[in-house]
Order: sequence, then C-alpha cells, then structure tokens
Amino acid sequence: MLANLIHKARQLSTDPVLRRWAVGRVLGRRPGEPAFTPHKPPYLDGHLPLAAGEPRPGVPFAELVGGQPAKPLELALPGQAVRLEPRGLAVAFRPLYADPETRLAMHRFAWLPLAGEEADPAWVQALWSAWRGAYGTPSDDWPWHPYTAAERAVNIVTYGRRHGLPAPVDDTLAVLAAHGPAIANRLEYRGDHHTANHLCNNGRGLYLLGLALGEEAYADIGLRVLLGEAERLFLPSGVMREGSSHYHLLVTHWFAECWLAASAHGRTEEERLRDITARALAVVPRLLLPGGLPLIGDISPDAPPGYVMGMAVGAGGWVGSLDPEARAEFVRLRDAVTPVAAADLAADGWLRADVGPWAGLWHAAPGGWPPMPGHGHQDMGGFEAHYQGEPVLVDPGRGAYGEWGKAAFYRSGRAHNTIIIDGADPYPTNKPYYDDAFRLRVGGPPPELDRDGDDVVLRHHGFARLSGVGAVTRRWRFSDKALSVIDTVEGSGQHTAVRVLYTDLPVRWDHGTAVLAGDRASYRIRIGAHDFELTERHAERWTAYGVGHPATALVITVHRRLPWTGAITVEID
Repeated sequence: MLANLIHKARQLSTDPVLRRWAVGRVLGRRPGEPAFTPHKPPYLDGHLPLAAGEPRPGVPFAELVGGQPAKPLELALPGQAVRLEPRGLAVAFRPLYADPETRLAMHRFAWLPLAGEEADPAWVQALWSAWRGAYGTPSDDWPWHPYTAAERAVNIVTYGRRHGLPAPVDDTLAVLAAHGPAIANRLEYRGDHHTANHLCNNGRGLYLLGLALGEEAYADIGLRVLLGEAERLFLPSGVMREGSSHYHLLVTHWFAECWLAASAHGRTEEERLRDITARALAVVPRLLLPGGLPLIGDISPDAPPGYVMGMAVGAGGWVGSLDPEARAEFVRLRDAVTPVAAADLAADGWLRADVGPWAGLWHAAPGGWPPMPGHGHQDMGGFEAHYQGEPVLVDPGRGAYGEWGKAAFYRSGRAHNTIIIDGADPYPTNKPYYDDAFRLRVGGPPPELDRDGDDVVLRHHGFARLSGVGAVTRRWRFSDKALSVIDTVEGSGQHTAVRVLYTDLPVRWDHGTAVLAGDRASYRIRIGAHDFELTERHAERWTAYGVGHPATALVITVHRRLPWTGAITVEID
C-alpha cells in the first residue's frame, strides 16, 4: 500500500498533465472511471460463474510415451536462455528469473509450440509432473493467473492431441478441466478503459479447452468472449487497436486458431470466426515491408515474431505446425483475402507507402495519444523506411516490459525516428481514466496522416501543451535517389528540436557527414541547416522479446526560434 502511494505521488510530481487531471477531478470537473463489474463483461450477464465440468473428449487422448530425460534441456525463453537438468525440476517454476516473463513462460509451457516436433516427450512428461506436483491446484497466485492458465491449457491440449497427454491421462484431464473455472471466474475484464487483449486470450483458452475436453459450457463462454472482444479490439479497417504490429499478428493467430478448431469440430460459429480472421489477415500484407516486418510498438513475449509471420507467407512457424488439412484450409483463406484498402488503414492510424525503390510504414495513433490500454509507443512522427528491400531507417522496437530504465526508454519518443521538442514526448503519457474530452483539450485535434501524391504528410498538435509550441508537420518526400524529411514547427520563442534516426546498418563518418553502409547502396545523411549538432550513440534493434542486435541512433539537435522549418535528406551515395 505504501509503495503504491509513493509511486502515485512521484507520478503527480513529474507529470503536469496528470496533475491537471487530478485537480479537475477533485473540483468535480472531470468524470470518474466508468462503472463496471470486475471479471464480468456485459455480454456474459447470466453466464457466470462457471462450474468445473467432467472431461468428455470427443476423441480420446492417447498417453504420452515419455520415459526419463536423458540429457539437459536448453530453452530460449523470453528474456533469458534457460538450461534445465533432469533432477530437481520444481525449481524451474520458481521466481528465480530476472524477468518475470521468463518465469511465466515456464508456467505457460510456452516452449512447447516453438519446439514443435523437436519437443522431447520425456521432458514434457517430467516438466508437467513437476508442475503438477507443486502448482496443480488452482489458486489466486501468478501460476493460475487467467492469461497464464489459458496459455498453458492451449499449449498442453494442442501438444496432447498430437503426441498424447502426460501420464496419468485421467489426472491430466482433471487438472485441465480445472483451468476452465480458473479462467472464466477471473476473466481479465476491468471495464472498456482498462481491458486489453488479455481478455480475448482468456476467451481463446476457454474455447479451445472446451472443444478439446467436450465441455460445451467452457466453449460457449469462450466463444462469447471471442466475439465480444473482436468488436472491441479491432478498428474498422481490421487492424488491432493497441498500436503494435507484432500484437496484431499474434491476435490474428489466436482467431485463426479458434476458427480452424471450429471448422474441425463442425461448429456453427465457424463462419463468424473465419470472417474475423479474414479481416485481420487482410491487414498483414500492408504491415509487412519488403525487408521484413517493422516491429512498431511492443513485442510480445508469448511468441517470437517469426512464429506468427508464417501467416504472411502461408508456411513456417505456427502455420507450419498445423496438420496438412488445417494448413491447406488456412492457406486457402489467406490466398482469398484481399489486402485492406490503404486509405481505410490510414484512417485507423497505419499508413503504408511504396514509392519507386522506397517502401515505408508509419503509425499515428488515431487520437494522437498512445493507445490505453495497449502496446503502443510514443512514435507519433516515427516511421520505418526500406530501399530496394533493405531496411535503412528502422523502428528499434522494445525488448522488455517495464516502467524504468531501458524498457521505459524504448517506449519513449527518443527511441523512434521522430522529432522531440524541448525534451518532451510527442504526446503526454496516457492514462486509462482520462476521458476523451480531456485528451482532446490537452492534445488538440486528432493527427492527420495521409498521402499527398508521392509524399507522406503528418500534422499533429501533441506539443501544443508546451508553452509557445504549435502544430508540427512532417513531410516525407521520395525520389529514386533520396528521401527527405521536412519538419515544420509552428509557435513562438526559442526552443530545442531533436530529431533521431535509427539504423542497424554500419555507420561511417566522411568529413562530418554520416554515411550508412548498406548492401543495396550507401546512404548519406545531409542536414538542411548550418548550426546543428549531430551525434551518434549506441542503440539496439529488438527482433524478439529480449533478443536484439547493435544499432545506431543519429541524433540531430537544433536550437531555433519558432516558427521553424528544417530538412533531413537520405541520399543514395
């Protein structure tokens, strides 16, 4: 309690927007949080609580033929590589890891789908027995958190359908059946303003578990959650509303998984789940640039990007793990889907542009503020640009969750190819209890992101909360031999503008000019000003949760009276 109060006090002392809201709330000028009943979304009225059922699988599960592990097991878990020895396995699930996501991944058996056919049955049996002995009774602790319970249930039943369930099968079925009430009666619903994609995953776990165990009550609640959350999670274009390219693919995979299960079981809801999957799949080609998927926003620890990227090409990763019939069904849907109209996607804050040899992706949250709840960053004005299929300027992504240190930095505006004024992020820190009227009053009208011929133009008012600063306009101008970023900042008085460019190409210096050494070309950075400071600092480009490689941030600083216009040009050298 005391630690929470200290944290809130620190927030108030460092966040003027939060103080402004708090004063308005105390004076009765700001509404409180909308009323809601925790764990009970409105579409489940009359359907909860859920009682434990008796497993009656339509197709009986075989028993896993395991034996004893003969050698150590190496696991690449989120945040840490783990080596397990055959003895003393209960320690594998204890809170001994630097990143809590590593421990949660153990409790979720998250390594199973990634290992595929290479998963050693002896290790599956041994780890399940160790987990069952120490944690097999439902509780309110993290091992039985609804998201973790849903992930574990899906991973075990999916593996069990192919290779058999850990012995004794009847006991494993009983433990799996206990997952149903543990998820359903603690659903991660906290009102629309506080509920993220976890609730959708709760529904996925219940639905797939219900179909596998023959528990119609589980499947019914799971389906209701999936359909309700599909309306809430996806914007009109079909893109997920939480501001992350990787999470869009992850959630698309969840719905595809449920649709294929519905099809295999001959369910009447198959068509509805297929339509949701198709809408989400239609976004994927727009997010994927020639040089790969820009990891804009958070990277989920639940599955590396490569595992879900198989949906884009119809092979590999999760798609490659499907049995031949399901894989063919998925590929038929993927091939039949028409990519979402670029204008519709841009209206929801994601713009893809292909101009000559260049391809780029931009994200501008529809309201300007990073989505809340969500997995978006302070990336207003940020972008990723590829030349002839080579990533030149990249979004570095984010390698871990957290509110301090490196985790907080890679969520900030300083970790994106954008412009920072007077050290401030493009928009204030968002809070779930801010209402739309307050956000509009502080952050100004919604940003405008659009194509103008071969140019891309963004205009936003996020910095207007700073004294003397008005709207910011960024224009990206393409030609066969160059990309120019032209910034205009309205306002008055003296201010500091910092523009950052991230690249994982080698950087060399030529008479004070930075040159990026690519395979397709060399790219010379020219600054349209005389009195600027250009510095280089080490950075990382994250390719999965906890996995990254060296990158470079080029930081361009100018001190100017507003209004001001400046340009950065990336020339093909």
